[in-house]
Amino acid sequence: MSKRILILGFVLAFAMGGVLLSSAEDAKDAEKVEYTYVGVKNCKMCHNKEATGAQYTIWEKSAHASAYEVLASDESMAAAKKLGIEDPQKDAKCLSCHITAFSVMDDMENQKITLEEGVSCESCHGPGSGYKSKKTMEGLTDGSIKPASVGLLVPDEKTCTGCHQEEGNPFYKEFNYDEMVKKIAHPIPAGE
Repeated sequence: MSKRILILGFVLAFAMGGVLLSSAEDAKDAEKVEYTYVGVKNCKMCHNKEATGAQYTIWEKSAHASAYEVLASDESMAAAKKLGIEDPQKDAKCLSCHITAFSVMDDMENQKITLEEGVSCESCHGPGSGYKSKKTMEGLTDGSIKPASVGLLVPDEKTCTGCHQEEGNPFYKEFNYDEMVKKIAHPIPAGE
């Protein structure tokens, strides 16, 4: 083998190694992206029209919308007392499933979400800062943007059963995913 071909081989191998290393670093950086919560008011701006599915209205009428509020009820306070919980609206055992903001409570000044939103859009779909723009939503709809690339989660049964489980829940009711997902269905109409 000639010296020139050997040198060219080393140069190509070095260059390819750099490209592969760069791609691996880019992939790691993409995984490090931390999206922030934008809150239901931002979701409502686009997802409240009948013509586009009225997703906000569907959520607003659901038990998810009042999940934080219900923790202040007499019934919740009595159940909490039996469990040794002084205030369910302040206890992690309750808040972990009753508010979207639970994971960022120490960083609320950098979020646009409130505790009062209860279990909102971003509980199931992930923090919206990466996918909230109209252009991004259009790309998601036409398939030119992959949901995971902008932090949009596609909820499934595991998403729901993270909270809808018997353990630690004095108000547990049997949860049938197939039935319950129909009750909260909020698809974007075909053609939108």
